[in-house]
This record gives sequence, structure tokens and C-alpha cells, in this order.
Amino acid sequence: MTLQQLRYAIAIAESGSLNKAAQVLYVAQPSLSSAVQELEKELGITIFHRSGRGVTPTADGAEFLQYAKQLYSQYELLLQKYQNPKNIKKKFGVSTQHYSFAVKAFVELVKSYDTSRYEFAIRETKTQEVISDVATMKSEIGILYLSDFNRAAIGKLLRTAGLEFHRLMDCKAYVYLWKGHPLAKQDSIRFEQLRDYPCLSFEQGDTSSFYFAEEILSTGEYLRTIKANDRATMLNLMVGLNGYTLCSGIICQELNGNRFTAVPFEADSVEESSVMEIGYLTKQNSILTDIGSRYIQEIKRYLQLAE
Repeated sequence: MTLQQLRYAIAIAESGSLNKAAQVLYVAQPSLSSAVQELEKELGITIFHRSGRGVTPTADGAEFLQYAKQLYSQYELLLQKYQNPKNIKKKFGVSTQHYSFAVKAFVELVKSYDTSRYEFAIRETKTQEVISDVATMKSEIGILYLSDFNRAAIGKLLRTAGLEFHRLMDCKAYVYLWKGHPLAKQDSIRFEQLRDYPCLSFEQGDTSSFYFAEEILSTGEYLRTIKANDRATMLNLMVGLNGYTLCSGIICQELNGNRFTAVPFEADSVEESSVMEIGYLTKQNSILTDIGSRYIQEIKRYLQLAE
């Protein structure tokens, strides 16, 4: 097995086509096909299903590609550090559920670096992709929350992916809505008061599950629900439809604007899952880079100010 073969397999998976991968890699398609076939023969597995529509990873192939991406990523890190370090940008990525505080901390981090020498990326994305991005080292850090409801399911996924969860803080549930909402001036809001308004939630894709929901108390019997896939759209729906969502209450007005407010959620009974444990993900037994450590420091500083 060679690094070149790993690179070829990763490129094919990302492009979904031998032709496209060959163009990206600047190699002839027969050479690319031959290299992958030799790799499959050596491993004793079939990495890709081949059809007229393109190629897709098999179950064995998907597992192999996860390890291949990790290994090739480590190789690229070695190149960055020891091969012409002055000419290669250092990379840092974060994948997060839709939290404005995570974006705010990222903004403050980037301000302290020369962006001509660094390549930064932040991905507000689905819960499962946050986990996948850190597992495959696409991102160094992932931000999400655990609760008594989702802890067992998410914890199992993290262990399988070789990830660790590091607690940042605990917070109770808040109802997030715009200041013109009929309930915006309440001291607290009960679930029954929300029945006439649509609950807004972030889409979690085809593998959608209650356990992946970013909104606390996702098992509630909401009469009206609307899904969105980005924070800006959700804020627009709050204004246009008097929608609401249940969240941590940690809101960055600098990014979200000052038209919104978070009102404490008052549970009608004791809700074990109404407490959110917000934290960050890393690879098991890994040490954060200097940039990663500074990002976590920025988050902790912002969360302390928000308390």
C-alpha cells in the first residue's frame, strides 16, 4: 500500500467518478483504475461499487476510506511542518452545531493571526457531520451538546469514531424568539404557551434522528414544526412566522443582531433533558495544536462573559 494509492482512493470517493478523479489528479484513467484494483487486491476487499452512474464506496470501502483519510491527513501535516514550511499555509478547521458563540470565538481567533499564512475553516453543519469531520480530521475540533436524552446514543457514536467529549459548561433551556413575538416579554415560558407557534429546528439530513437534534427537548409533541438548514433562515422565520426554537440561551447579538431574545423555559414537570452540557470533540489521546488551544480559550472566555 502506498500513499499515492490512498490519495487516489480518496480523490475517487470525493469526486464520485473515475473520470473526474483522473482530471483532478492529472493521471490517465487506466492508470488510476489499475492502482485502485491493485490496492483492492492487496487489502482483499472491494473499495468501490462501479456503475454507469459513477462509483460509490462499499461498506468495507467506507470503513477503509475513513482510516485512509486520517493517515493521509497526518502525512499532509508532516509535509506542512517539515517541507518548505514557509511556503505552506497551516490549516485549522472547526465543525459545529449552529452556535453563534462558536462563530464569535472563531472570529476573534482569526483576528489574531496573519491569514496570508494560515487557512481557516468553520463549518456550521449537521450533528452527524460534526462527528464525522473530527473523526476524519477534516476539522480539529467539533462543538456540540449532550443531554440526558441523547448522551447514550451520541456517546456510543463518539466511542466508535475514536473521539472524546470535553465539557465546557452546563446551561438550562431557553426559548429563543424575536422581540416582537407575543411571548417575548414573559419572565418564563411554558411548553403549553408555545402550541400556537411553529417550532423551528435545523435539518439533520436523511439520517435524521431525535438524538441528532440541535434543539433541546426534541421529543416534545410539537403541533407545528418547520425545518431550516442555516441560522440566517431560522432568524428570518422567527420574525416572519413568530417561530421559536429551544436553545442554550447563549446568544451573540453582534452576529445575530439585537432583534432577538432568549426567555427561560419553564418545564411543567422535571425534565431531565432540559439541561444542555456544551462541549467540544477531539480525537482520542490527541493534543490540541496551538491554534486549537487558542480557539478553546476564546470560547471559554466568551462563555464566561455570557454567564
